[in-house]
Amino acid sequence: MLSESARATRASESRFRIDAPNARPRAIKVIALDVPSEGVLRRLAEGAWENATFLRTPAGAAPAQPVGGWLAGLAGETMNLIEEIASADTIVTLSTAGENSEMAGVVAEACRAQGKLLTALILDADGGSEANLLKTLVPLRPYAAMLVVAHGEDYVETMLTALRA
Repeated sequence: MLSESARATRASESRFRIDAPNARPRAIKVIALDVPSEGVLRRLAEGAWENATFLRTPAGAAPAQPVGGWLAGLAGETMNLIEEIASADTIVTLSTAGENSEMAGVVAEACRAQGKLLTALILDADGGSEANLLKTLVPLRPYAAMLVVAHGEDYVETMLTALRA
């Protein structure tokens, strides 16, 4: 008796195979919300990503600033936050434990306006104090559909791979 796998490879059964990929590629936007996480973002951007765009908040950005010039590419070009979120399937923010994460609210509002979920990664590579972690985590909690404390850059890279970036 032939197994199901063997039967599916027979010519009479092959007409039922689907030759298309099982999922379309996702457009992923990765946004560094502070200076230390921007360094991680730049190192990650050097990888062989197919569907990821790496963005950062420009120096001196404030939550009250108009969203039209609120983001920057790695080369410094100004990007429109709403347009970047609208063209994404998945939005991931990077923050560093102990840094101010108030800017996540601006990204979250843009995500909400476009009906997108926000994944927030907090970099805590050296296992710093709980107070530093909470300083960054608490402001992110109301906005993130998924909030992860990443212990090291390798974790962030693994997460982006899992998201099919």
